[in-house]
Amino acid sequence: MFTLISVVLAAVIFEYSNGFHDAANAIATVVSTRVLTPRQAIAMAAFFNLTGALFGGAVASTIGKGLVDTDIVTMTTVLCAVIAAFAWNMATWWFGLPSSSSHALIGGLCGAALAAARGDWSVIKWNAGVWPKVVVPMITSPLAGFIFGALLMFLLLVALHRFTPHFVHSLFGKLQIFSAAWMAHSHGTNDAQKTMGIITLALFTGTKAGSFDHLPAWLDFLKTPVFVLPKWVIGLCALTMAVGTAAGGWRIIRTLGHRMVKLQPVHGFAAETTAAVIIQAASYYGIPLSTTHVISTSIMGVGAVKRFSGMKWTVVERIIWAWVFTLPASALVGYALARATAAAF
Repeated sequence: MFTLISVVLAAVIFEYSNGFHDAANAIATVVSTRVLTPRQAIAMAAFFNLTGALFGGAVASTIGKGLVDTDIVTMTTVLCAVIAAFAWNMATWWFGLPSSSSHALIGGLCGAALAAARGDWSVIKWNAGVWPKVVVPMITSPLAGFIFGALLMFLLLVALHRFTPHFVHSLFGKLQIFSAAWMAHSHGTNDAQKTMGIITLALFTGTKAGSFDHLPAWLDFLKTPVFVLPKWVIGLCALTMAVGTAAGGWRIIRTLGHRMVKLQPVHGFAAETTAAVIIQAASYYGIPLSTTHVISTSIMGVGAVKRFSGMKWTVVERIIWAWVFTLPASALVGYALARATAAAF
């Protein structure tokens, strides 16, 4: 029971960190273009992250049972995975790097499961889960963000070239509020689901192991004999994501919204709309996408069309390196934690 409480607590802390770590995904552009004040933008992002988190479950199923063999997973394995992801989140947040909380959690889970299996790589569902739903989207989704962001920005420039800058600024100042809200909702449908999957995995493995057999009747809600998201887990994760988003993530907001390229409302609208469409589609198919990758490259694509030389490519390079190292680094931490725990007990 103590292990379960630790897993749920760690998962909630991770979800909270995910909220403020990834708050920039939805509101960096709307803040940098001065369409909304930081306080207004965070309140809006918190609300729509909440609404997004309450819908869907395909991503949670992928995280919980589609990446590693659940027969080898214990609640301790899940705990090590969440701690590894949280540690990477905090490290990249400290340096203001918009890395992927999703990939940190996936890496931590794979590393911890590998340690639990004593180095047996077959425990990782490579062909059915990790390759098609993590590695391939990790490459294609940033490319899609850049290409479609650039294409949408180009089409908008062609369509709007006859209008005055004042009209364009005024129109997209209003439209960007809707695109930012959609982006926040999309973020909730994908990112909050991942922690729901992790908690449900802990409940599922604990039920199979008989850990809840001797609990009093009022704790029967913990028993999860089949992998189905309990309503209390959905509500807990959705609320935690919203609260975390409300805390804001100013270091990363500055990186995405100011340091890469100077944006105007029409650019913010193009980047947010592109990212929201891609993330929403991924959520529908149960792909645990990196919302950070998608919005970052959408901003890059929009910025490149605006003025290629205006892009601060040194900042972009730092971000890409953070992406590259996220999966292996979090997997290594998860593996080390799980091995250390096994050795201690």
